[in-house]
This record gives sequence, structure tokens and C-alpha cells, in this order.
Amino acid sequence: MDSVTTKIVLRHSVKTKNMKQNRRSWLLKTVFAVAGIGLSKIKTFAATDVSNKLTLKPHNMKLGAFSVSLNVKDLNASKTFYENLGFTVFAGDLKMNYLIMKNNNALIGLFQGMFQNNILTFNPGWDENAQKVDNFDDVRTIQKQLKSKGVKLMSEADETTTGPASMIFVDPDGNQIYIDQHV
Repeated sequence: MDSVTTKIVLRHSVKTKNMKQNRRSWLLKTVFAVAGIGLSKIKTFAATDVSNKLTLKPHNMKLGAFSVSLNVKDLNASKTFYENLGFTVFAGDLKMNYLIMKNNNALIGLFQGMFQNNILTFNPGWDENAQKVDNFDDVRTIQKQLKSKGVKLMSEADETTTGPASMIFVDPDGNQIYIDQHV
């Protein structure tokens, strides 16, 4: 090989080696970028590098079943739309202006005239089949943890009670989050 070819091969080799070393970091950044989450905003995960293996440790807050509660204009039209996506009515009543629809483990609440915006809903103590689970964080425990981290609550659970209770807060983008415990 002549010297020019050798330089090109060496540059390519160094570039390839650096790419391989940074691949894990690049993949993680790409995944979070695609998900719309900046790495600096992820506070519920702690990353550690052990023997070149990246491990994510989730914060141990058990929020329960998750669903999206949608503010709909026409409950019947929305019901038909989500049925076309494979959802079936799981709970609720058209006469009461709400339906909970399910597709495997995915839950969507359809609510007509009950609130203005869509809401992210968590149900501590329930699984996605509205069945009680033994191991969960009580809404009051979650509330105390959030308050200790500076999260401002729009409504609070009464911390002197036990059993069913709820709280509401918003994320940095103004999305309402409803923690609604039924047990």
C-alpha cells in the first residue's frame, strides 16, 4: 500500500473503532430522541456503566394500571373508531358519557363533556383488568414523594385517610396526570 492509502485505511479504522465505542451511547440517545425525551430530563433512571454494559435502574414508584383519558366530542363516533382499532368496551356506560376501552393491555378512556383536555391516568392498586394487586404504592405515598421532589399538585389526596383517593398534577408540557386509586 502507498502512504496515501495507508492513511485513509488508518483514519477509517480509528473512525470505526470510535463509532463502536460510542455505539451504546449513541443508541441510547437515539432511542430517547425518537421518543421525544431529552437525556437531561430523565430523572427516574440512573445509568451506570459496569463492564461496558449500560444498566438503567428505574425509580421504584408503583403507579398501577395506565390509561389515556380522552376528551371526545362524540362518544359513539369515538367508540366506533377505537373498535376499528381492535378495542372493545371494558367498562363505563354510554348513558353516563364515558367508556373504558381495552385492546390487550392497552386502555383508553373516552369521556364526553367531563373535562377539557386529555389526561394521563394511573390507578395504583389495580392491574389493567381493574383487578386488585397486592404490591402497590398508595396514592398518599406517591403524593409525598412527588411533593418532596418539588412537584406542584393541582389537587391532593387527604393524607389522613386510607383507601380510595386521587390527586392531579401537570407535567412540564402542561399534560394533566391523574393518580386515581380505587382500593
